[in-house]
Amino acid sequence: MSSALDVVHRALADREPACGRVRVVAVDGRSGAGKSWFAERLARRLAAPVFSLEDIYPGWRGLEATVPLVRDVLAALAVDEFGRVPRWDWEHDRPGDSIVVSPAPTLIVEGVGAGATPLRPFLSLLVWLEAPDDVRKERALARDGKTFAPWWDVWAEQERAHFSREMTAGAADLVIRAG
Repeated sequence: MSSALDVVHRALADREPACGRVRVVAVDGRSGAGKSWFAERLARRLAAPVFSLEDIYPGWRGLEATVPLVRDVLAALAVDEFGRVPRWDWEHDRPGDSIVVSPAPTLIVEGVGAGATPLRPFLSLLVWLEAPDDVRKERALARDGKTFAPWWDVWAEQERAHFSREMTAGAADLVIRAG
């Protein structure tokens, strides 16, 4: 995976900021593809913060509702303002305190939907991660266990509809196959 990090790092070096003065790297793919793991390592490599969409999805049926929330954050960063969005309180199934996203030279946006069409004008680089279905499910359920298991099919159907419409993998600047 180190070589994939190198490829992303080199590709980003050739990109201009598309979100004001912020270079935004979107890391997208289906659940369990390794987005969070990859984004964390990329963040260390780039000394960049990670904005994880898992923190803001408004519940298990909230994939599509997340895209305008992220767009608002990126629009604020594009004019050198702080982006604000409610953190989702998964325990109480409601919005919680706000997450504040600061303008930074580079920002990594990670999660299902990070490369959606309305967000692409703000992106300097769109990275798609993919892995076989059985590997993805095993990883996702190992990570989130009992919490995610009853919702796997609900979330997977949202992913299918979203990616079928958005064609994110085809729009990606880089495709990384893992697992």
